[in-house]
Amino acid sequence: MEEPSKANPLDKYKQAFQEEAREVLVELETALLELNEDRGDKELVGRAFRALHTIKGSGAMFGFDALAAFTHNLETAFDEVRSGRLTVSPELVDLSLAALDQIKAMLEEAAGQGAAETTASAGILAKLGRLTGKKVALSAETPSSPPPLPVVATRTVGQWRIHFFPGPELLRNGTNPLLLLRELRQLGSLKVTASVAAVPPIGELDPERCYIGWDMVMTTQAPRDAIRDVFIFVEDCCELTIEPDSVPAPGAVQLPSPAVATPKVPEEKRTSYGRRSYDTANNASSIRVAAAKLDQFVNLVGELVTVQARLGQVSTVRDDPEVTAVAEEIERLTSALRENSMSIRMLPIRATFERFRRLVHDLARDLHKEVELTIEGADTELDKTVIDQLNDPLMHLIRNSMDHGIESPAVRLAAGKRSSATIHLSARHSGASVLIGVSDDGAGINVGAVRARAVENGLVATDAQLTESEIFSLILAPGFSTAKQVTDVSGRGVGMDVVRRSVEALRGTIDITSKPGVGTSVTLRLPLTMAIIDGLLVRIEDSYFVLPLATTLECIELTRQDVEKANGKHVANVRGEIIPYIRLREYFNIQTDRPQREQIMVAETEQGRFGFVVDQVLGDHQTVIKNLGRFYRHVQVISGATILGNGTVALILDPHRLVQDAIRTMSRGPRMDGHATRVRPPGVAG
Repeated sequence: MEEPSKANPLDKYKQAFQEEAREVLVELETALLELNEDRGDKELVGRAFRALHTIKGSGAMFGFDALAAFTHNLETAFDEVRSGRLTVSPELVDLSLAALDQIKAMLEEAAGQGAAETTASAGILAKLGRLTGKKVALSAETPSSPPPLPVVATRTVGQWRIHFFPGPELLRNGTNPLLLLRELRQLGSLKVTASVAAVPPIGELDPERCYIGWDMVMTTQAPRDAIRDVFIFVEDCCELTIEPDSVPAPGAVQLPSPAVATPKVPEEKRTSYGRRSYDTANNASSIRVAAAKLDQFVNLVGELVTVQARLGQVSTVRDDPEVTAVAEEIERLTSALRENSMSIRMLPIRATFERFRRLVHDLARDLHKEVELTIEGADTELDKTVIDQLNDPLMHLIRNSMDHGIESPAVRLAAGKRSSATIHLSARHSGASVLIGVSDDGAGINVGAVRARAVENGLVATDAQLTESEIFSLILAPGFSTAKQVTDVSGRGVGMDVVRRSVEALRGTIDITSKPGVGTSVTLRLPLTMAIIDGLLVRIEDSYFVLPLATTLECIELTRQDVEKANGKHVANVRGEIIPYIRLREYFNIQTDRPQREQIMVAETEQGRFGFVVDQVLGDHQTVIKNLGRFYRHVQVISGATILGNGTVALILDPHRLVQDAIRTMSRGPRMDGHATRVRPPGVAG
């Protein structure tokens, strides 16, 4: 293993390129899919071209020659589209998407995560050559001298004066300016003069800084934008001017036509050339941080919250005004730090949503269906750890909708619908949760078919009385499928089970609604964060629990007289509204006498308003969530645990699951006396 001191200093920049290239590929894929819908949009063509150019140029700089050469051929095709010599067709879009997949494979190979097939690259380039009518090459070699300029009467050969002076950060970012000059030579004839006036005495030299600038005169048919595109990924860290040259350079090629040699300068829509981005005080608006470092930072903040709670406990016991003042100040700072750290982990869900445009495009082609993906709420922010685990459940929901829900164009037309179906992805905040929706305007769920298959598989009894919601929930059972045959897309009953397990792992819930002939909607309710939450700390005897503050509405007192008035029923009258409640002492089988006065925490759940009876409400608590481990992975009503200031462990309750479990327990007949419970709070004897 190579020692850190002897490691290649460019390795970290290569890694940065690979990460940024993946982001650029997302932008490229989005542009290609939108271009497939609007093939005359020049802006989309430009977006695709710039993305390809960035990957090619950056790849060449960091030694990814094969990737750069492969991407160059695709970039050339889109340059033909930009110039009007090639039109956008479904074949070009599909071929470009296949090339995009190959570029991803090359990036993964460079990261040691697989191998890219060279034959696949050759096949894509061969098809690209037939489509464009141009010869393409897989070689990574770049010509050292420019090809001869063809004499084309319809285009003007002009001269440009280019001033390029690298900024102090250009070399530190791993950029080789000589490769930029070599790429310029591919556009035409180039006369280069180096400027060394800024080179300091040898004792003041910074080996990581470029002191040399270049003044160039270029003779080319290319427009200014093509020249500027060479510098597209370094223009923010260099001094760059590109101006028409009114004096012909020696040996300039002139066309035998009345056209003048000086090109027309297009209207400048961008920031003027010649700016020095490093002259401004705030040069970088963002930095890239490894996800592992961010997770470690949040974990440390979580530990700090726990220690702060302990300090608060100590200050309360000692009753020392000075210690109390320090504890309160630390609590304020810890709270601010906690909010700040959590906001850093919050990311918009847009990138996740946009990724599925490709899935819908490919599945629609394979299933011979017409489907449009619409997106709403893409700027909704969610914890990165939650977003990272959303890909699989959303993918399975979309695949299921495409295969089972959406009809063929002919069937849709016969039913009076548009031939093109719609899948709608949405996201919105709801308290401390985010609601992710996947809906379609397909045929809907056949309730009778689902029930019949459930009976056939032995999931329910033949005479079982089930609500529509309960029937829909059967779809989530392992191995359940109503498909008559297994296809490449679905039919094995695996997908929805994956959705259920993934959402449960995120402490989320699933709601399914459907209407025959209208469509189906699946809503995932997920927590905003998996690290720290605001909670209410409650006590039952010597056991402590935390209820999420976001779902809690109010706290009321429950006396012995109130219990007697209810005739033994677990209901309470809250300002004229009858609210059922769960006595947590009985639910967790804590076998001690309950106090004369108890308290009910009223919470909003998916089943409506429910109360949770406890001995005492201790107050707000910043709760650092700790996993219980694999041994308790089947326990649904507990979200995790937290450590209090005095070292005691408190269980974090999931109100939605508590209510669901209580309702199921009562429907089976036994009383809610804890016999069906598999959880026992810490410190409670069996």
